[in-house]
Amino acid sequence: MYIMVDVESDGPIPGDYSMVCFGAVVVEPSLSRTFYGRIRPISDQWLPEALAISGFSRQQTLTFDEPAEVMETFEKWLASLQARRLVFISDNNGYDWSFINWYFHHYLRRNPFGFSSQNLNSLYKGLAKNEVASFKSLRRTEHTHHPVDDARGNAEALLAMAEQHGLSLAMK
Repeated sequence: MYIMVDVESDGPIPGDYSMVCFGAVVVEPSLSRTFYGRIRPISDQWLPEALAISGFSRQQTLTFDEPAEVMETFEKWLASLQARRLVFISDNNGYDWSFINWYFHHYLRRNPFGFSSQNLNSLYKGLAKNEVASFKSLRRTEHTHHPVDDARGNAEALLAMAEQHGLSLAMK
């Protein structure tokens, strides 16, 4: 089962900086199964320009939920999907995966996605056979930097790729 994930943070790397919030969407036609988590900062370091992308102030983030609780709730949500295999995919998996993986391992000592992720951008470039191709025109949901909106738009793009290019998203 493909899970499209999007992360907003207050800096470029996990540990030194904090994941502010994240969203996840099950990649299926309804796009109705979603998860949203907001996480209290884990560090005193933060970059105002990075945090501004999320739309939250530092004061607001200080009222968010404890990281371990959010990651445990996310893990339970993933388990409730009863998937044989979970596949983490995002439009920038180097960034999104680094935060989700770090938080899962740091707070729960495990990651239900395992040890790998997939990149939506790279997949589209391969399907289009064009290194500069962009999938972004395939999104229907506006890219708002709310992570559920952004994950939903990216999931829409993945579903469109599957339809247009005959890409199978079936898990074996």
